[in-house]
Amino acid sequence: PGLLLLLFSSLRADPQEKEVRAMVGSDVELSCACPEGSRFDLNDVYVYWQTSESKTVVTYHIPQNSSLDNVDSHYRNRALMSLAGMRQGDFSLRLFNVTPQDEQKFHCLVLSQSLGFQEVLSVVVTLHVAANFSVPVVSTPHSPSQDELTFTCTSINGYPRPNVYWINKTDNSLLDQALQNDTVFLNTRGLYDVVSVLRIARTPSVNIGCCIENVLLRQNLTVGSQTGNNIGERDKITENPVSTREKTEVTWSVLGVLCLLVAVAVAIGWVCRDRWLRRSYAGVWAVRPEPELTGHV
Repeated sequence: PGLLLLLFSSLRADPQEKEVRAMVGSDVELSCACPEGSRFDLNDVYVYWQTSESKTVVTYHIPQNSSLDNVDSHYRNRALMSLAGMRQGDFSLRLFNVTPQDEQKFHCLVLSQSLGFQEVLSVVVTLHVAANFSVPVVSTPHSPSQDELTFTCTSINGYPRPNVYWINKTDNSLLDQALQNDTVFLNTRGLYDVVSVLRIARTPSVNIGCCIENVLLRQNLTVGSQTGNNIGERDKITENPVSTREKTEVTWSVLGVLCLLVAVAVAIGWVCRDRWLRRSYAGVWAVRPEPELTGHV
């Protein structure tokens, strides 16, 4: 491996250039293959994968040497080449469980020992890594002063570094970025978290949106926040506000229905009472005394 490293670092041939994109946590193939129909003897070829800038050893194939002691710990058990594929000229690298740290250029080099370690194939693959940001959460606006409103937008676990915009949703125009203060940092997973604070002049009604843009994924995540005229009293986000007039109309409608039900109940009560009195009263004949029969002497 030491001789191979020396040969590899001294080569200056222009390699083929390729690009590939992968999501964090997924598996990806970095292509490095000769034309279809090629055949290779694995006892003759040296295959070497390393990062272009830091020269970190990713994996390699050396004839009659199965040891991979020189592979960097970050790629150990994560990088694999197929022996069957290499016999057919396919020296592609299979990289498992992609991480943000894998976003870099990888160099594939194939040498032939029988040709005096002549270069057979050289390919540089640029790996772009991406991760979806969480749906932004816009906090309830608050008023640090009587003349100002403050909104906070938070989104986490995305990659690469995002762009943050605040939007006036009334006309879909972008607010001046001088009004916002963005804090973007890498978390323990190597992904980006972002917190954006917007400060604007206090107005009776505000309808704004926070947009998190992932350029690599061509993705925009936007969440809106709307304040009503009573923002000074409660400082809350309002959704589907009901007007006072609508509330009054609903109240009177309910009272009207209740009154109607009471009237119907009273009417039914009087009808039932009248029918009962008629059945129980037998008329004047029921109380009239019967005449006595008297005989004539």
